[in-house]
Amino acid sequence: MSGTEHAPKKRRAEPGERQEVGNKRAKGNKKWDVHRRGGAESRAIQPGDAGIWATCAMKKEAKSVSDMRDLFQEYVAELYGTAGSSEMAADGDSDSDVGDIEAEIKKELADIRKPSTKPLFTSLKLDTQCLMFFRTRSPLEPVSFVHKICQDIADGAQLKNLRYVKRLTPITATDKATPQGLEAVAKQVLGPHFHGIDQAGKKFAIRPSIRNNKEFRRDEVINTVAAAVGPGHKVDLKGYDLLILVEIYKNVLGMSVVGPDFEKLKRFNIEELRQPLPTISSEPTDKSVKFTEHTDDV
Repeated sequence: MSGTEHAPKKRRAEPGERQEVGNKRAKGNKKWDVHRRGGAESRAIQPGDAGIWATCAMKKEAKSVSDMRDLFQEYVAELYGTAGSSEMAADGDSDSDVGDIEAEIKKELADIRKPSTKPLFTSLKLDTQCLMFFRTRSPLEPVSFVHKICQDIADGAQLKNLRYVKRLTPITATDKATPQGLEAVAKQVLGPHFHGIDQAGKKFAIRPSIRNNKEFRRDEVINTVAAAVGPGHKVDLKGYDLLILVEIYKNVLGMSVVGPDFEKLKRFNIEELRQPLPTISSEPTDKSVKFTEHTDDV
C-alpha cells in the first residue's frame, strides 16, 4: 500500500440507525433489570416460607451468618445426610461390588452436571442490625431442628465458633403482617397441635414479639391467636404444655409452637446455653435479696 493510500473510513451511522442501536441496548438492560428483580424477590422472606430467625451481637452479622451456616450444615448432614445414604444402600441390594461402584460413579457425574437437590436452608440478607433469617425447606423442620441444637448444647456439646450468635427462633409458617395473614398462619400452625381428636385439654401460653411494625398491638395478636386455639384448652403461663411463638417483623408475620422445655433451654438462646453453670456456694444466702421473674406470656 502506498503512502498516499489510506484505510477506508468507517461509515457514520445515520440518525435513525443510531436510535435503533440505542433501543436494542435499552431492551437488553430492561431484560437484565427484570432478571435482577426476580432474584431479589427470591432473596426476601415470602408468604409461606418456613425458617429460623437468629439474633447476634451488633455489627457481627456477617460473621454470625457464616458461623450459623457451618452449624446448620453440620446438623443437616447428621440428621438428613445419613438417612439418605441408608436409603440408597437399601435400594442397591446386589451382590456385585462392581455394579455398586458403577452406580456410584454415575450418580456423582449426574450431580456434577446438574445438582439434583436444593439446599435445605438459605440465609437471607436483612436491612436490620443484629437480625438474621434462614429460609428452610422440607425435610428440615425448624422447631425440631432448633430444639436438637439447643438440647445438644444444654447436654454439654462444645460447638465451634458461634461467639456472637444469641437466640434462635423457629418459624413454621409465614404470611403478610395483616389481620388476615395472622388468622391464616394461626389456622395452619395451630391445627395439628390443638384441633385433633387427641389434642383436647392442652395448657398453652402465647408469646408475641413485634419489631419495626406499628400496625399490630400486642393485645390484638394475643386475642386473635387465643381464638384460633379454640375451646377445650386453657391458658397456663408457667405450666404450659405448648407455647405459641408469634414473630412480627416489619410486614412479615411468622408463628410456631414449641414444647414445655422452652424455658429450660433458655428460650433457645445459644449464648446463655453456652455459659458455664454457676457454682453452688455453701455460704448462707442473703434472704433480703428478692428476685422477680418477668414474663410476657399470655
